Amino acid sequence: MALALAAGVLAASGAVPEKAVDRLVLLGELGLDGSVRAIRGVLPSVLAAARAGHAQVVVPAANADEAALVESVEVLGVRTLGEVVEHLAGRTALAAHVAGPRSAAQPGPDLADVVGQAAGRRAVEVAAAGGHHVFLTGPPGAGKTMLAERLPGLLPPLDEQAALEVSAIHSVAGTLAPSAPLVTRPTFEAPHHSASMAALIGGGSGQIRPGALCRAHRGVLFLDEAPEFPRAVLDTLRQPLERGQVTIQRASGSATFPCRAQLVLAANPCPCASAAGDTACTCSPLERRRYQSRLSGPLLDRIDLRVDLPPVTRAAWLDGMGTPEPTADVARRVLAARTTAAERLAGTGLSVNSQVPGRLLRERWAIPRQSLQLAERALERGALSVRGFDRVLRVAWTLADLAGRPVPGSDEIAEALGMRLQRAVA
Repeated sequence: MALALAAGVLAASGAVPEKAVDRLVLLGELGLDGSVRAIRGVLPSVLAAARAGHAQVVVPAANADEAALVESVEVLGVRTLGEVVEHLAGRTALAAHVAGPRSAAQPGPDLADVVGQAAGRRAVEVAAAGGHHVFLTGPPGAGKTMLAERLPGLLPPLDEQAALEVSAIHSVAGTLAPSAPLVTRPTFEAPHHSASMAALIGGGSGQIRPGALCRAHRGVLFLDEAPEFPRAVLDTLRQPLERGQVTIQRASGSATFPCRAQLVLAANPCPCASAAGDTACTCSPLERRRYQSRLSGPLLDRIDLRVDLPPVTRAAWLDGMGTPEPTADVARRVLAARTTAAERLAGTGLSVNSQVPGRLLRERWAIPRQSLQLAERALERGALSVRGFDRVLRVAWTLADLAGRPVPGSDEIAEALGMRLQRAVA
C-alpha cells in the first residue's frame, strides 16, 4: 500500500486534519507492520514535485539522502506510519532531514596500465574528446576491455544538472547506491552478451525500467564480444544512439529515458579467437564471414572510430614497463579539447562534435575543399556513405581541437578517414 493512499484514508476518516495533507507530497511503500519502506524513483519524483511548486515531501528514511539532493524542497524522512500520523495530527513534528557529507567518487582504472597499443590509446582519447562511438577489434589479450574500462576516466566529471539527470535514471532503475546518491562521474555499463532486449534498452513486465543503454547516459556502454549479442538486440540501438533518447511503450503506458551514451563495441577477429592472430586461426572463410555479418552494416555505419588492435609483442610489453601516460594527463587534453568545442558550438545547444548535424558541418563550419580530397574520393568510390562522410568531418574537428588548430586540415581528415575505414573485423 502506498503511503500517500494511507494518509488520504486517514484524512477522509477524520483521524488527521485534511489541511495537514494538502500540498504535502508523500512517497513510500507501506508494509503490513506499519513500516515505511524504500522505493525506486524518489529523486525524479521529488524533482517533479519541486517543479510543481511543492515545498515539502515525506519520504522513507532510507531515501532521505537521495531526496535531499533537491535543495529547493524540505525533506522529512520517516520510518513508520505512526511517525507520519503524529506529524499530520500536529503532535510531534518531523524534523527536516539534513544530508550527511557526500563520499568522494573512487578513481577508476588508470590508462597507464595499458601496455603498448598506441592506436587504441589514441582512439579512446579522440572518443572522449568528441563523444564518438568506438569499435575495437583484436585477439584476446590485446587490451580491448582495458581500454574500454578506462574511457570513463577520460571524460570530464558531470556538472550538477547532468549529475541529477543520471542519478534520477539510476534511481528509477534501482541501482543508486544509498551511500552515494549522487552520481558525479560518467558511468560504465557492460552487459553480458546474453542480455535480453529489455535488459539492454529497457522495459519490463511491470513498471518500465531503464536498461543498460539508459543507465550509461552521459557515460559509456561497453558491449564486449559484440558479435555474440543477438543481431536484433544490437539493431535496436541504432535509433536511440541517433536521437539520444528511447521511448518504451507498453499497454499500460509509455516512458521516455535519455540515453546519450558513448558506445564501445569489442570483438575478436574470428570465432576461434586465437591469441596468436591470423597465423593460428582455425576458422574457415565461411565461419569468419558469418561471424562478421552478425554486426549489421547500418549499426557499424554509426561507429565513428574503428581500430584494429594487434597482439601485444614482447618489445611493446618491455617498452610498457616504463611510464605510460596516465589517465590524468590524457584527461587534461580531453577537457581542453571539449572546452574548445563547447566555445565553438555556443548557442547551438550542442556540446561535443559527435552531436553536430551534417548540415551545420558543411555550412557553418565548412572545411576547405583542398583538405577534403581524400574523403571525397572515398565517398565517390563507395567506401564512405554520406553519413560516414559527415562522421569523418566530426572526428576531424575533434582531432583539430586536440591539436589546438582552428580548422581541420588534410592531416586531420586523413587520420579521421583512417580510423573510419579500418577493417570492421580482422
